[in-house]
Amino acid sequence: MPLIDLIKQRRSVRDFLDKPVEREKLMTCLEAARLAPSASNSQPWSFLVVDDPVLRDRFCKDTFNGPYFINSFCKKAPVILVVISERSKFFTRIAAVFRGTQFYLLDIGIAVEHFVLQAEELGLGTCWIGWFNEKAVKKTLSIPQSKKVDVLIAVGYHDNSIPFNEHKREKLEDITAFNNYR
Repeated sequence: MPLIDLIKQRRSVRDFLDKPVEREKLMTCLEAARLAPSASNSQPWSFLVVDDPVLRDRFCKDTFNGPYFINSFCKKAPVILVVISERSKFFTRIAAVFRGTQFYLLDIGIAVEHFVLQAEELGLGTCWIGWFNEKAVKKTLSIPQSKKVDVLIAVGYHDNSIPFNEHKREKLEDITAFNNYR
C-alpha cells in the first residue's frame, strides 16, 4: 500500500478487541521506531511495553484515575507502550536553549509516528495518549524519577463493530504557501 494511503487509513483507536498482540508484530513496530531520525542522532528514547494483563490492569487503574479518567478506554487495550525520554546529546540540549525548542520531543514524535504507521500496516490500531498520571506510571513500572514519560500509546486490534468518529482535515491549499507566508 502506498504510504499516503496508509496515512489516510490510520485512525486513533479507542475500542479494542480482547485479543493479545503478537510479540513479533510489536517487535516490528519497535524496530520501525528505533530507525527514526533524531537531532544529532541523539535517539532520546527508550520503550517499555506493558502487555502482561495483570500488570496492565493495575497500570491502567493507577494511571487513568481522577482527572485522567477521560483516557480510561486504555483499559481495553491489550498493550500500552510507554515512551521514556532519555537524555539528549549535549549539542541538542544547547541548541534547545538557543532555539527555545525541545528537540527531543520532536524526535520522540517522529519515532512514535514510525511505530503507529508500522502498526497500521500490520493491522493494529493505536492511540496516542498525552494525558495521564506520570507519577503513577513511574511508580507502577519502577521508572526512575529522573526520567520523563511524555507519551503512552494504546495498541491492539480495533473492534470493527464500533465505527470510527469522522474527522475533518483542513484543505491543503488553506494551510500551504510557497515562498512567502500569506
